[in-house]
Amino acid sequence: MAAPRPASQPAAVPELIVGLGANLGDARAALRGAVAALHALPGVQPRACSALWRSAPVDAPGEDYLNAVVSVSYPFSAQQALQQLQDIEQQAGRQRPYRHAPRTLDLDLLFWGDETIDTPTLTVPHPRWRERAFVLHPLAEVAPRRVTPAMLAAVSAQRIQRLTEPFP
Repeated sequence: MAAPRPASQPAAVPELIVGLGANLGDARAALRGAVAALHALPGVQPRACSALWRSAPVDAPGEDYLNAVVSVSYPFSAQQALQQLQDIEQQAGRQRPYRHAPRTLDLDLLFWGDETIDTPTLTVPHPRWRERAFVLHPLAEVAPRRVTPAMLAAVSAQRIQRLTEPFP
């Protein structure tokens, strides 16, 4: 069992890493709005944001997606983060008519600190994060220790392009 922390030493605030994607409507505006909404949550402190990336849909038809990854200090539970991310999606008009449907906004809780969580409603790290170029490339910008060259090589057949415009 770990020794108790001295009262003068504050608890570390976990890093919440979120994958963002959209391919309906004004995707750029939706992603910018999601970053702003996440940063505006009480107690949240921005850490890093990737560039904007364009990627082909995976396992779905439709237009290309715009993607990014954002990291914040998040002082609440992973379950609370999931609920807040779903609220932000709903405010952006997210609908879930079928699995992998095109979307106005998709926010995936990729990591909550170094925790592993497996409940009926939440799996952290995200179960498919290593399989998606649209996660790995922007994640490498935000949290490079989590991404290896071998991971990037494994998704090299997936079409993805880093955009040069400023984001967010």
